[in-house]
Formats: sequence, structure tokens, C-alpha cells
Amino acid sequence: MTEAAEARQPKGRYRKVEVKMWGDEKFRRLTPMPPCGQGLWLYLITGPHTGPIPGLFRAGRAALAEELGWDIEGFNKAFGEAYSVGMVKADFQSRVVWVPKAITHNRPESPNVVRSWGTEFNMIPECGLKSEALDHLRAFVCGLGEGFAKAFNETFGKPLPKASGKAMPNQEQEQQQEQDQEEEEPTVVGLSSASGDAATGDVTVGGDLLGDSGKPTRKKDGPPPCPHLEIVDLFHEVLPELPEVRIWEGTRRNKLAARWKSDTARQNVEWWREFFLTVRKSEWLMGKISGRDGTPFKCTLEWLVSPDNFAKVIEDHYTRGGIR
Repeated sequence: MTEAAEARQPKGRYRKVEVKMWGDEKFRRLTPMPPCGQGLWLYLITGPHTGPIPGLFRAGRAALAEELGWDIEGFNKAFGEAYSVGMVKADFQSRVVWVPKAITHNRPESPNVVRSWGTEFNMIPECGLKSEALDHLRAFVCGLGEGFAKAFNETFGKPLPKASGKAMPNQEQEQQQEQDQEEEEPTVVGLSSASGDAATGDVTVGGDLLGDSGKPTRKKDGPPPCPHLEIVDLFHEVLPELPEVRIWEGTRRNKLAARWKSDTARQNVEWWREFFLTVRKSEWLMGKISGRDGTPFKCTLEWLVSPDNFAKVIEDHYTRGGIR
């Protein structure tokens, strides 16, 4: 290892933890952890689901909740805490979880350790999060020295040249983009807003994120097509407590497209991440405050992208615990 690479290694104090601790009879007799962000974080980095690749593993929402003895609502709240500060990411439709900082504190001890990751990586379901994690791991491991970089590239392949960018979309994605362009004409603007009843809804979308294998083609003198599936998946990641989207078509799709097209600042997925994080700040939108009929209201994605509701969220009508 080069001196520069060694200098980049963390200087913190570490302790080894045996993952089978979670199944130990005496440990399980102790008072169980209630659903909380700290408890979830400890389990994510030390639990039996962890594998040889630091921070990247295959696990579903329900399975993790069951192992911890938590209900789904409690798990979602705890996960939302960790996600909101960037400590964990997940694509629960694909059952992929990633802890970005894990590699920093669990660096491979030799190039052969990196080579051993290949079989495990192939078992991780394909999705945008898996690709993001691979890029992150590549940057870290290749910074450890030439031997590590060689081992990583031999195992996972060399990165694409910057000039060529990401892989071209496959035929199915190209057809989807053409359909997006046909459905997202300006005539969709001005549709009536959705009611709160949409919370009972809805929707099955694939785990893959539209645009992960290639950027949508921009229309001449027009905005890029709206990456519907990517925004839907982002909604699930940032706001897992809210009603899941199961169907995303028709007027629902058109409303999101209209919000995307109406402002160039919104034609960026990171803008939508910030928008959803703003929603998290509202106790009313998150279902923590009872409505006029005594029943807590939980907003849906369709409700959020309806014109009037969308404007009120941006104008801060729903934060500070209520509505104004």
C-alpha cells in the first residue's frame, strides 16, 4: 500500500463484533430494542444479513423488521431517520440495502479479499442502487493502491470511459421514453387536483429506475422526459411511511409530468429528493396529526403532485405541525 493510501485510512478505534450475537440465547433474553434509528443502524452494520461486501447486502423491509421484532410502521420510522441523514439507502422493491460509509471502516485487507466479493455481488439484485454502490466501492478501493485497483477491475470490469458515459438504453427503455413523450404533452397541465382519498391507492412499478442505464433523450428545444419510475422509487425511499405507489399511469402520471415540465429547476431528481424531505418535516402530511374527522391523513404521491397541494408544500403551508 502506498503511503498516500495508508494516510487516508481512518484513525478511529474499532472493536470486532460477532454477527451471531443477534441469535445468542442470552442476548435474546435481554430487553429488546424498541424501534429507533440508533437500534436500526447497529443492526444494519452488525446483523447476520451482512456479507463480505462492506455495507451492501440483499434484504427486504419485512424481513429486517421481523428479525428485529418490530412492526412495519416502527421500522419505517426508524429507517426514515437513518435515511434522512444519509446513513443508509435502500431499494426495497429490489431488496437491496446499502450503507455508504461501511467501506470506510471495513476496508479490504488485501486484493484477494476484493476478488472474493465477485460471487456475492452477482447475488445482489440488479437495480440503480447496486450500480451506485459499485461506483462508490470502485472509487474507494482503487484509491488503496495499484494492486487493489487491479483486483477490483479484474473482478468487476473497468469503468466506462468518461466520454462514452453510461450504457445506451435498451429497447424497452427507449420505447418507454417514446411513450413518455407522447403522454407528456402540455395538454395535461391544469388537471384537477386529487383528493385525500387517493391514499388508499395503488401501484406496481419495477425496481429498476428509468434512466439508470442511459439518460432520456431531450426533445428539441424542450425539457427532458420525466423519469417517472426514478421519482416514484425516490418517494418510497425518502417517505416509506406513506402509502406505497402500486399503479402509476393515466392522470397520476400526467400530473407528475406537468410539475416536472413547468420549471427547469425541477428537471433534476435531486430537486425531488429535497421536495420529499420537506414533506417529512410536516407532521400533518406524515399522518402524525388527526384531521377534522379525527382520522390521521397521510398524503400520497398523486396528492403531492396535484397542482394546489404541490404549491402549498413548496410555500410551507403544512410544516410546523399543521396547516395554514
